[in-house]
Amino acid sequence: MWHNIWIIASKPDNIPIVGMLVLVLFFGFLSFWLAFKNDRIRRAAAVRPKPESGKAKRDAVDVIDIMYPESEQGLPKKVSCWPHLVKLEFICAIAVMALLMFWSIPIDAPLEEPSDPTLTPNPSKAPWYFLGLQDMLVYFDPWIAGVLLPTFIIVGLMVIPYIDVNPKGNGYYTFAERPFAILTYWFGFFVLWVLEIVIGTFCRGPGWMFFWPGQEWDPHRVVAEVNINWNEFLANITGVTTLKTETAGLLLGIITILTYFGLGMLIPYLWLKKRSAPIIDQLGLIRYSVVGFFFWTMMALSIKIVLRLAFSIKYILVTPWFNI
Repeated sequence: MWHNIWIIASKPDNIPIVGMLVLVLFFGFLSFWLAFKNDRIRRAAAVRPKPESGKAKRDAVDVIDIMYPESEQGLPKKVSCWPHLVKLEFICAIAVMALLMFWSIPIDAPLEEPSDPTLTPNPSKAPWYFLGLQDMLVYFDPWIAGVLLPTFIIVGLMVIPYIDVNPKGNGYYTFAERPFAILTYWFGFFVLWVLEIVIGTFCRGPGWMFFWPGQEWDPHRVVAEVNINWNEFLANITGVTTLKTETAGLLLGIITILTYFGLGMLIPYLWLKKRSAPIIDQLGLIRYSVVGFFFWTMMALSIKIVLRLAFSIKYILVTPWFNI
């Protein structure tokens, strides 16, 4: 098992991916550690009495003032980018260049033989930063995985400044004040992107077949194709054979998708309204709908992966023009 993992991880193409995983886990841990630390400081400051006079007077709920009290440490409330930040960035750039120079000595560049149309590499993989999209092709039509979903990612990132109505957490790490935003980002980046890269690197072998970590990649492996569509899955469960028709597949797919997005937006809205959460009034109907659409679209990707791997369900909506 470990021998096969080492063979894959030690390839020159995959060594940067292993390093990326280490860095992602480290800085992910560091971000949460700092966020929880700041939250503890804020909770302690909330019950700390305020100074009544003098230079030390400050707002006890202002985390910037709490972390950098001028009267105690002599630190300014704001730090200029130059020279503090730029100096650190320059030092990091020099360190990375030195690392790459020493790295290139023992590890050869991953150059392959000249292109031969009669001999295609198996598996033929995209660059590591596109492995997530390549793995999505297993679960969606090419135009959805290669065009629509990346477009949603870009547009979703563009609308964040317009739908983020939470003024807290600017300039400092916090979790208690922005749990939804942080957890949503973590799920989207670490699960739907980094994990897909890991699966494409370590679990996708010859023929893009799925192999568990440590399992030997057998190019002669034969896997029976047992994938079925959503309407066929329901027909097998209920015993209603008419659900296997094309019309039933179209109608069931439309009803399922509309129900998924409808309930996904309606239930949280009613729950937040019942709790009189101010976020509903701050967002408004349009921004709430945008947040709900992108959030449940992101969750639909993971749901579709689970349905494919656990129940062999290929498509939810089947039409003569496209499938979802």
